[in-house]
Amino acid sequence: MSLDRRKICVVITARPSYSRIKSALQAIKEHPKLELQLVVAGSALLDRYGNAADFIRNDGFEAVAKVYMVLEGENPTTMAKTTGLGLMELTNVFYNLQPDAVITIADRFETIATSIAAAYQNIPLVHIQGGEVTGSIDEKVRHANTKLADIHLVSNEDARERVIRLGEDPEMVINTGCPSIDLAKEIANDEALNFNPLEKYGGVGKNIRWQDGYLVVMQHPVTSEYEKARTHILETLHAVSDSGIPSFWFWPNVDAGSDGTSNGIRTFREQENPENIHFFKNIDPLDFLRLLKHSKMLIGNSSVGIRECSYLGVPAIDIGSRQQRRLKGENVTHTGYKREEILAKIKELNGNGRFSTSTIYGNGNSGKKIANILAKIELRSHKSIQY
Repeated sequence: MSLDRRKICVVITARPSYSRIKSALQAIKEHPKLELQLVVAGSALLDRYGNAADFIRNDGFEAVAKVYMVLEGENPTTMAKTTGLGLMELTNVFYNLQPDAVITIADRFETIATSIAAAYQNIPLVHIQGGEVTGSIDEKVRHANTKLADIHLVSNEDARERVIRLGEDPEMVINTGCPSIDLAKEIANDEALNFNPLEKYGGVGKNIRWQDGYLVVMQHPVTSEYEKARTHILETLHAVSDSGIPSFWFWPNVDAGSDGTSNGIRTFREQENPENIHFFKNIDPLDFLRLLKHSKMLIGNSSVGIRECSYLGVPAIDIGSRQQRRLKGENVTHTGYKREEILAKIKELNGNGRFSTSTIYGNGNSGKKIANILAKIELRSHKSIQY
């Protein structure tokens, strides 16, 4: 271990992982007793998924290593092979960097590679957002990460209790809240959207009168239902198009089925040419939250509807099984995959206003709390101390 500062290696493998950890990255970077080692990997490096690496660099974070590991195909077999490639590459990265601790984030399929590469080399593993439940393969990965980890920084008390029931030492399971809520808190008092999304991120000339109100849509494939991804996304596309409400639609994550989701979007865009929908690959995390805060509602199955929207009080229509068992605030309304059901929910919630702020995923100070814990906790013997 460094005599001066602890080396904390954080691995970001996808676009959503960055917003989930950004405030903690900043707090680690600024902490006098910590040294940030940032590794950017997986789809976070790929342009077709928004190239989160560009936003990471623009925010002032420099990667000490980049790991290209994503295989084409977007099916269960390529998920397994991508994870295998990640395991081999990250093992070398950790061997060379010699971090004092490695952080793995949440439940994306490839995060298990980070956990195995660290745990098998006896590097203390810190898991962010353990203990939560969902309706797909992600939950298995999340719990597997938990069992490989030494320190568990969870987002709520429900998750903390579940991690303890999995057999983990209660002293090493700490409720820090979710770092993504820190970003939501940062923009929560913005009174109006302070940028034109079409001008800033592409879409000038698109005839969308979004200033009078708009929807935000983010729907990912469900890995356990990946064969239906194209069918599912077409149902949502028809519902949003039929609503006639201006909509900003964001590209899916790389998962089994994302090929079908992307194909469905492209086919619909070319054949139907929806006048009320504009598609984005990615935008700055804070700008995304600003866009979300001032929207009528979020539609899809992203966890942002469960986390950030609950804090911001934004209505969220949760489609299908992806977030089926997750702890939810009163802002979340569930529906099935059929276009008629989705359209009915849009009409029901349109114009209903905001919900009260919920702090079930934290109150906006998670990043600094995480950094302080990492600076003080005993890493080698895995015993906590007071902080």
